[in-house]
Amino acid sequence: MGLFEGKKGLILGVANDHSIAWAIAKQIMEQGGECGFSHLPDRPDDERQRNKRRVKLLTDKYEQAKFLVPLDVQNDENIREVMSVTAEHFGKIDFLLHSIAFADRDDLNRDTVETSRDGFKLAMDISAYSLLAVSNAARGIMNENGAIAAMTYFGGEKAVPGYNVMGICKAALDACVRYLAFDLGPSNIRVNAVSAGPVRTLAGRAAGVEEMLNLYSLMAPLGRNITHEEVGKAGCYLLSSMSDGITGEILHVDGGYNIMGSPGRLLDEVQAAQ
Repeated sequence: MGLFEGKKGLILGVANDHSIAWAIAKQIMEQGGECGFSHLPDRPDDERQRNKRRVKLLTDKYEQAKFLVPLDVQNDENIREVMSVTAEHFGKIDFLLHSIAFADRDDLNRDTVETSRDGFKLAMDISAYSLLAVSNAARGIMNENGAIAAMTYFGGEKAVPGYNVMGICKAALDACVRYLAFDLGPSNIRVNAVSAGPVRTLAGRAAGVEEMLNLYSLMAPLGRNITHEEVGKAGCYLLSSMSDGITGEILHVDGGYNIMGSPGRLLDEVQAAQ
């Protein structure tokens, strides 16, 4: 019997097969869970519906993937529609994964101090506030012992050059996790986040992940980068009954990079090159 046998939930934020949300969803479905999925809304002039098509190519391979709907997290009515569709399919749900973030590339590519006002509002709305919005909309259809998980990054805890305004958004997201954990605790709904090290995703490329991969492999205690599967298993754990009793936590899946107070073995590499 799988860990998610008889469990149903929502996966928000799959963009393609490299998405961390997809890595987590696969683990859940392979453990018997049923999932509803969202995709980025397609532009009205996009007859090929590229966003929907990319996700549908993945979900069509799984019997446990029950529906696919567009979601604009800046639109409260659309969020309510998604929850209504979810209730029609599942009644109540047991888990919700929020893997959504966005910042304008122009703002990501400039120093944080130069972030535009409109760009800051946009990034915070989509990357942080949306967790509050979807959690609030979903709590009425969540079972007791439900679980919500979000995706964050170490750049919300420490300054990571190049991550810039998104680091501020992740700091806000981390705070949202803690306050949601408190608010939803009486309903026995847990809220946690996975802080993943660099992996190749659409969002990662925008944030300069390629430059980070070598750094992590040299500095992290494990001496290597993490895999999509490892992050998938961690997200699956936080959304499962195996993590009952855990809420408001940030689970780092980064080979131990976040514990380092010095360059570690990277210093040996630098000294050897001198």
